[in-house]
Amino acid sequence: MNKRKIIIDCDPGIDDSLAIMLALTSPEIEVLGITIVCGNSPVEMGFENAKKILKQMNRLDVPVYMGEPRPLKRDYVNALDTHGADGLGESFLPEVPGYQQEIGAVDFLSKALIKEKVSVIALGPMTNLARLIQKAPAAFDQIEELVSMGGSFKSHGNCSPVAEYNYWCDPDAAALVYDTLHQNGKMIHMIGLDVTRKIVLTPTLLEYICRLNKETGEFIRKITKFYFDFHWEWEHIIGCVINDPLAVAYFLFFQYISNKIHSTDLLLITDYFRQKAFAKSVFSVSIQSIHVIPP
Repeated sequence: MNKRKIIIDCDPGIDDSLAIMLALTSPEIEVLGITIVCGNSPVEMGFENAKKILKQMNRLDVPVYMGEPRPLKRDYVNALDTHGADGLGESFLPEVPGYQQEIGAVDFLSKALIKEKVSVIALGPMTNLARLIQKAPAAFDQIEELVSMGGSFKSHGNCSPVAEYNYWCDPDAAALVYDTLHQNGKMIHMIGLDVTRKIVLTPTLLEYICRLNKETGEFIRKITKFYFDFHWEWEHIIGCVINDPLAVAYFLFFQYISNKIHSTDLLLITDYFRQKAFAKSVFSVSIQSIHVIPP
């Protein structure tokens, strides 16, 4: 099997961690590295959390690189209220030593993308990718496929009435990535809240995972308990919405739904709180189809 090579750009985060676990257990893909951006958790915490997940998966061979510690322009606001004080559901897993940082996330992305065909699955704010555009635009243009968990289409936001956290955290980075892709005649696969809200890890599903693989199931239980409680308190959902794994699942299987692509006159609006950015070129995934917003 010819594995598709990917880099996961993320901000772990509970659902980021589940997405990493899914990617590492999928034989169809090879994870070349994990790049960390500030988002759900500060970049240093996200770096430590990624190592904890790799240790759980017995994959400490996968390199991890720290990226941008703050958004391009606006003040950084984390999401630890959603993910717990440690970013992993207050599981307080032991630290994992190692991983000396000889280069940062942006330099790693640049070198890897120039070297070979690599896709990027972006699970957090797109600050690292925006810095890549600024520093090495030719490398950014070499991304084979770019899948982004972010934004919202025909659904309410989770940071404002219309804004999803990843794009709200650094809207300037999101705008730069979308505009650059549009100028280069390329598309982005956007996995928005309208889709991910339909993907709920329920207590029943969690029990079934524990039945299939007790070690993995109990680990997931440990890092998602805080998430379960949060969703019940704020959304009255029995279970937790797991946004990021859907981006990995989409990357694995999007060829099976590519025949559902059709053009629309839809317009994606990303809320800036006081500004608005209009995405000119984007794949917006829904349960029924993929909507292509033309330039």
